Amino acid sequence: MLELRHLRSLLAIAETGRINTAAQTVHLTPSALSHQLRALERHYGLPLLRRDARGLRFTPAGERLLALARQIREAQRAAELDLQRIQGDTRGSLRLVLECHTCFEWLMPVMDAFRQRWPDVEVDLVSGFHRDPQTLLDDGKADMVIGALRPAGRQWTSLPLFRFEILLALPPGHALCARRTVRAADLQGQTLITYPAPEERIDLIREVLRPAGIRLPRRTAELTIAILQLVASRRGVAALPNWALKPAVDSGYVQARRIGARGLWSELYATVPAELGQRPYVHDFVDIARQSIASRLDGVQLL
Repeated sequence: MLELRHLRSLLAIAETGRINTAAQTVHLTPSALSHQLRALERHYGLPLLRRDARGLRFTPAGERLLALARQIREAQRAAELDLQRIQGDTRGSLRLVLECHTCFEWLMPVMDAFRQRWPDVEVDLVSGFHRDPQTLLDDGKADMVIGALRPAGRQWTSLPLFRFEILLALPPGHALCARRTVRAADLQGQTLITYPAPEERIDLIREVLRPAGIRLPRRTAELTIAILQLVASRRGVAALPNWALKPAVDSGYVQARRIGARGLWSELYATVPAELGQRPYVHDFVDIARQSIASRLDGVQLL
């Protein structure tokens, strides 16, 4: 018998692409989630999922149930929003500040979708470059920081978004392009091109170079396209999220290599003051963002 929990599980699998990660999302063990899927398949006498060279894929039967799950989720959200309107609790503000400079690509469609769903909430970006976005929350000048840092303390709520790999961007023909992975020692003598952020907020420096005792000359640029142009013109190398690099790699403008045998990974969270974290529109913004990210960005894992 089909239940809402089954549909939630199918949505989690579709959005994460992994049984283990999906199980965490719906608060099950991987074995319990697999058992749930097998019970559904026995009930309908049809396979719902299949593994191929590209990973986990939905069968036609699975796609049909997934479409139902999405319809029900949208209907549920619409009903919840209507209840909030009945309560008169739909007004507010959501001033966003980005710690992650490459987030603009996926954030704009999210903001557009959010405005349609919550027209009474004023949503905007806090303009300019900010070396320490957390201080804007502390000073009441922003409502949400999107970034990797999760401040400690009960006065903050950090809502998970996604996990992604950071890759090394190289100009075509660079000597390091001959390697499948790049180690800290391989970067000796290179110039590192980064955003103008403090070193402790740059993953490659904090997690790879500093532990190896390596310090590279550094050049900064505020825009991702400027960093890519500097890399392509052989002014240095850069470490950027996989989704930000993909268009430039696909066009042959730059090449990308994994950093370390297991890769260099980072996570993004939406952090808000705890009292704001109780507002429904904040959680809906994060839900919209996760849905958009799952459908638009390759190579990411929802948290």
